[in-house]
Amino acid sequence: MRVAPKDIQSFRDDFTYSNSAEAIERFPFPFAEDEYRYSVNMEPHLPKGGEGSAFEKFLDIDEHYLSEMAERQKVLNDMPQRCLAMPHMDLACWDMVERIMLSLSADYPDYFSLTREGDLWSWENKLLNIKDQFTFGDSSSLPMPPLDYIGRQVQGDFALLDQREGDLFLDAGIITCPADWSLAFDAGMSFKEWHGPVPMAHSEGIFERALKYLIAIPVGKPVRRLNWTLTVNARMDTSPEKYHEWGHERASVTPENVGEKVYLRVEVQVLDRMPRSNAMMFSIRTYLLSLEDLVTNKEWAVRMHRAMKTLPEPLINYKGLTRFHGTVVDYLSQFDPLN
Repeated sequence: MRVAPKDIQSFRDDFTYSNSAEAIERFPFPFAEDEYRYSVNMEPHLPKGGEGSAFEKFLDIDEHYLSEMAERQKVLNDMPQRCLAMPHMDLACWDMVERIMLSLSADYPDYFSLTREGDLWSWENKLLNIKDQFTFGDSSSLPMPPLDYIGRQVQGDFALLDQREGDLFLDAGIITCPADWSLAFDAGMSFKEWHGPVPMAHSEGIFERALKYLIAIPVGKPVRRLNWTLTVNARMDTSPEKYHEWGHERASVTPENVGEKVYLRVEVQVLDRMPRSNAMMFSIRTYLLSLEDLVTNKEWAVRMHRAMKTLPEPLINYKGLTRFHGTVVDYLSQFDPLN
């Protein structure tokens, strides 16, 4: 791991979260063109960008690991229902345990180890001082349900989608850092129902094409896409359940503080077919980068300005940017030589 975990920082209250120079360099900048339009933008989830890239490993563990695991613990202590699994998803949860443990132990052997003797598994997470022996498939042999257990040890949110009737249903998940959506509200919804609020994409047939593509993904051929929004302050948990804590922050952005207060929030979304259950594991790995850090990369600053300046109004409203979008565009304009 090129960017080793550092001491715990906060994503709430005093917001001590920060990015090192290496973290800024490896940030998954989402804009490939000067204009942004909603699209499926899927690609195979294969290594890209070389050593230390956010796309080097199947699961990206970085310098914020301890901070994000501490934040997850706080959210689940306050709202344990942010982790749920319908009874028929038990096998899918064990699929996820296997996928994550195998990936972490293979890609980060200094921090994670797994030994297997038939169904008797031994797991060690040195970063969190966890060491357990359990029987694979037997939830009573773990200290907590399998989804909850493994979800507290890996960065990013995870949803498990059950595939049936030619559709995907959100029937399990551990969601503690959502970008303004609720697992409790969306649980049990189909793929189209889950994405119902997204503007423009439905009329353009994007979700019909996406669903057809996703249900055909085979085992061993994961795919990824990038999603993005802007967040005020380095806040991971922007859930509807906590809107009373963060909604008012959108009105706090000024020309003087926009660089430090507004963060580009990028999700690396990976869809991976599970071998036993045929469920789809949908991981949502979130990265935060302040605008003042972003503009240290001159190419990103120019591209970001042009993408924000030409963003369609329905997307501005959908992403919750209405109150500070103009301030962001004005701030970024100083870095664009063609402005």
